[in-house]
Amino acid sequence: MKLDAALPPTGLKDVPAIAKAAEEIGFDALWTQETQHDPFLPCALIAEHTTRLHFGTAVAVSFARSPANIAYTAWDLAAQSNGRFILGLGTQVKAHIERRFGQPWPESPVKKLREQIEVIRAFWDCWQNGTKLNFRGEYYKITLMSPFFNAGTIEHPNIPIYIAGVNTGLAKLAGELCEGFLVHPFNTPRYLKEVMLPAIEEGAKKTDRKREDVSVSVTAFVATTPEEMNFARAQISFYASTPSYRPVMDLHGWSGVAETLSAHAAKSEWAEMPMLITDEMLSEFCLVTEESKLADELKKRYEGIADRLTLYTPFVPQEKDEWWRGLAEQFR
Repeated sequence: MKLDAALPPTGLKDVPAIAKAAEEIGFDALWTQETQHDPFLPCALIAEHTTRLHFGTAVAVSFARSPANIAYTAWDLAAQSNGRFILGLGTQVKAHIERRFGQPWPESPVKKLREQIEVIRAFWDCWQNGTKLNFRGEYYKITLMSPFFNAGTIEHPNIPIYIAGVNTGLAKLAGELCEGFLVHPFNTPRYLKEVMLPAIEEGAKKTDRKREDVSVSVTAFVATTPEEMNFARAQISFYASTPSYRPVMDLHGWSGVAETLSAHAAKSEWAEMPMLITDEMLSEFCLVTEESKLADELKKRYEGIADRLTLYTPFVPQEKDEWWRGLAEQFR
């Protein structure tokens, strides 16, 4: 199991120092996210200022971009980093795609993401192998590539694609087509074992692959202090209020709580929400333990589930550096 780190929301000027520190600490990879900043721009700086550290987007919102945009950017980052870049894509949810990004929400998110992945790889195949660009699907018809716009060959063309999801449709797609699956932070070990891993395996069988061919990257809530427990409750209550994440709550018999949280969220009653997350719920979604036991408890909790592990807590240099270093050493 590899230990990765999450880049905190920050300006580009801070990225080189964070990347260097993450590499020095001993993380295997550093993940960017699309919340307050573009997820690809920091990747160029990570590539420039590190030599060993893998890095990727967790995630870039795929439906906010064309497959061509994504293909060109990923190609350049793979070339710049000598093959250390991982392309992580996520669909986001309908409200954000339509009302934040101003793009249409597809009738079938799984089908559109499938086509995006296929088009991206068609671009790469065209540039690397000279294969004629000729993709014709329901959502995309991509047939034009003249020499002037051809990105050319690179040394490491096999760019891994990870996709993110909470529900089984995207997990099956990851098993069928992708090198990895990014598990949404709103997860429990039971949900992963009973729902998501079987879905990945089902998808993998369609292309004669195995579950082991798909790297499962889990983002985990952990809490070793009362303050961290309160933070986790707040975040979990926010995620639990999202209707598309309801299956996780349903599996545990907490559908009523999820409906109540959704009602609070609709009225922007954020302060009332964390108190609805009981200690039982918290222990399912978050590893609550002592700091000295964290590494062992994480391994025990996610053994047989996760191939890569990222703590929900972002890595901030000069905050608990020795603690992070000790944790990373226990995962080597």
